[in-house]
Amino acid sequence: MALQAYEIIHDKIITMALKPGEHVDEKALVEELGIGRTPVREALLKLASKHLVESRPNKGFIVKPLTLQDVKAMFEALNIIEIGACALAVNQDVSECLALMAEAQEGVKHAVKTNNVMGLVKANHAFHMHFARCSFNEYIINALNEVRNEVNRLAYLSFAGVFDLSYDLQDHYKTVIREHDRIMSYLEQRDLQALQETVKTHIRTFQKRIINYLTT
Repeated sequence: MALQAYEIIHDKIITMALKPGEHVDEKALVEELGIGRTPVREALLKLASKHLVESRPNKGFIVKPLTLQDVKAMFEALNIIEIGACALAVNQDVSECLALMAEAQEGVKHAVKTNNVMGLVKANHAFHMHFARCSFNEYIINALNEVRNEVNRLAYLSFAGVFDLSYDLQDHYKTVIREHDRIMSYLEQRDLQALQETVKTHIRTFQKRIINYLTT
């Protein structure tokens, strides 16, 4: 029950059905989900550990706010972690990780084809986590997972075509898929410079869309 509650509340946060800074009404969630208060509370505590909600004394939980400063810090972390992972990954046997990345990439393509934005966010998350695993460094893997749990809210905005982002959405999808393909190719070739440049470009593509959204 707690896992079910976690997944439902998690998706509400990612899709902004529960907006940044919004108070989480535990009683309403219990009624909506048809489960006890304990599983909902366990789910919220788990979400707090992933920095998606915050516990406020005597006020319950709120969805973690999204500030420009937070977004800037997230992208700084993505650059440091993913570009750093490249240097380790090119010296490892990444055949199994590459197969998993390719599988996640098919998930990205299927989600685009079926217009499944949440599926796209999850497949994209899986792709990047399999890439992190190419480093064979648990600290890097855990650090990226923590950052990307928060970044997925931004990924939903990027992929959903909200407001001013919608006009070039199909081009954005094509760019994401193309850059994923290049990441896998350069990783397989063990071309560190090309891999790092592609990862930088991939993060910058994402960052530009989000900054444009947040500043309009």
